[in-house]
Amino acid sequence: MTRYRIPEMTRLHAKHDMIDKHTELPPLAEPRARLLHAFLSEQNSVREQSELYTLVVTLVQLGMDTHDLIDTETTKRSEADMRSRQLKVLAGDFFSARFYQLLANAGQIEMITKISNAVCEVNRLKVNLYTRMRSLRMTAEEYIKQAVQLRSELFQHFTGLLEGAAARVWPELLQGVSRCEVLLEELERSESMDKFEKSWAYWHVLQVGTEDERHRLASQSLASSELSALIQKYDIRALLTAKLWQAAESLKSAAAKLDSDKLAAELSAVADGMVGKLSGGMPALNETR
Repeated sequence: MTRYRIPEMTRLHAKHDMIDKHTELPPLAEPRARLLHAFLSEQNSVREQSELYTLVVTLVQLGMDTHDLIDTETTKRSEADMRSRQLKVLAGDFFSARFYQLLANAGQIEMITKISNAVCEVNRLKVNLYTRMRSLRMTAEEYIKQAVQLRSELFQHFTGLLEGAAARVWPELLQGVSRCEVLLEELERSESMDKFEKSWAYWHVLQVGTEDERHRLASQSLASSELSALIQKYDIRALLTAKLWQAAESLKSAAAKLDSDKLAAELSAVADGMVGKLSGGMPALNETR
């Protein structure tokens, strides 16, 4: 298995002075990328392209995640906020252009089509999710399920490159890693009242809260202090932490059943890495700690 260099390579291809200076980028899809690289590296038919394929899909995911950060509010912004918003738009397009460039230079035209089709499917799923959110008829677990599908869809399209047992277990393991990622992000969102709306915590309180709490939540009439009180009242962080531990343990159990010791070790390391982030933050691409 070749040395894993995807984070360094992604930062190299995504680096731009204006982006670094004026806006913050989302974290890399590191667990999914690491899992994909490990699986592709075990396949004789695509081993030589494992690094390229993982790099380009990581750049595409970064581009989509960057676009998701764009604030759609119509309120007046400061000049700095406007510049940051504009650069998020340009950054997402810039990362997508890198993906096309890398694959075209390598003569991988078929892979450009495959990933482009996957991007279209991700966007379709996003529209469906946002439509359901607006109806306010979603349970907390349905929200997690939809979020997991969104995270795994782009990487799911590599199933056809895998053979034998790897092809059979890939969808389940990818879903498991994506679930851990979603739960970790939801834990981080529970620490910020600015990110409470439409989070797992939001849907959970909308299910189990009192009639008054549900009404005020739906009408967006709760102050930040009241939202914080709801987080504590319904033990949101403890519930999400328990879900993350359970998802990570399921991954490690699945890893122990893999035929490949290298894949098993890599999957276990991915699970441990996400659980390890419970005690610390997850830096964005152009953020140092």
